[in-house]
Amino acid sequence: MRILVAGGAGFVGSHLCARLVQEGHTVYCVDNLSTGRKRNIESLMRSPRFSFVPRCVLEPLWLPVDAIFNLASPASPPHYQSQPESTLRTNVEGTRRLLQLATETRSRFIYASSSEVYGDPAQHPQKEDYLGNVKTMGPRACYDEGKRCAETICYLYQESGVPVSVVRIFNTYGPRMRLDDGRAVSNLLTQALRGEPLTVYGDGSQTRSFCYVDDLVEGFVRLLDLEDGLPGPLNLGNPEEVTVLDLAKLVLRLTGSKSKLTFASLPVDDPVRRCPDITRATELLGWAPKTSLEEGLGRSIHYFRRAVHEHAEPEPSAAIVA
Repeated sequence: MRILVAGGAGFVGSHLCARLVQEGHTVYCVDNLSTGRKRNIESLMRSPRFSFVPRCVLEPLWLPVDAIFNLASPASPPHYQSQPESTLRTNVEGTRRLLQLATETRSRFIYASSSEVYGDPAQHPQKEDYLGNVKTMGPRACYDEGKRCAETICYLYQESGVPVSVVRIFNTYGPRMRLDDGRAVSNLLTQALRGEPLTVYGDGSQTRSFCYVDDLVEGFVRLLDLEDGLPGPLNLGNPEEVTVLDLAKLVLRLTGSKSKLTFASLPVDDPVRRCPDITRATELLGWAPKTSLEEGLGRSIHYFRRAVHEHAEPEPSAAIVA
């Protein structure tokens, strides 16, 4: 297939591009590098089936494609809060433009939404039919409401005949995360490897579920088999719930760091609990994550150790380019 990956130079997007190229697809990676990095895809540049298109999804774009993955958006709170209007427009207007391309090319369309659409959930674990506990105003609203509105636009185009799949991604981690990503795994690994105190927000009792990036990508790839798209949104994430405090202690053990824990106030609107119900993903895709948190962190530590040692983001390990 000819596949467009918007946001393909980002953390998740670059892993998805590599997997698609390895499987024999022709991949167009569209990214304006606002948070993505060209070094994430440098090893793919050697493949004749991979093309980098330096473009913002808010700009006009036409490519002869059979499928579109839209991952274009800042995803970490520090990044999207530093450019709130751009984040909102990228999710809403950018998604509409790519859906128009899907209409013109009769392509399948897969939208990377987020567990943030559930807000600070009152239901646990979160099922796809849960309507959420959200705020339209606040520091996280540009991202949360951008994703929610984009899902509505996806629904409108799906009603008009475009084969659309909406995926709600829960916390994902792994190699190629930025050191300044600002989320729990990257923060804790970076601090531990630098010998700095590990920052735990609140008392650390808030929970998250952490999915290793290869497992998430496997779920995305399986969506290509659905010619008519998905009937409604789909959670992809790891249903194993862990407290942030336990995560910090695991990071200390796996890195061998002698860092101490320090506690800080919870960020505004930070969810207390976050864990997906993945029953639909298992039933529709036969999908479930396979990588344990300890195993995934072990793989990630190699990447972060090198990044911290070099005082910069390292070059990714060479991907297999067919």
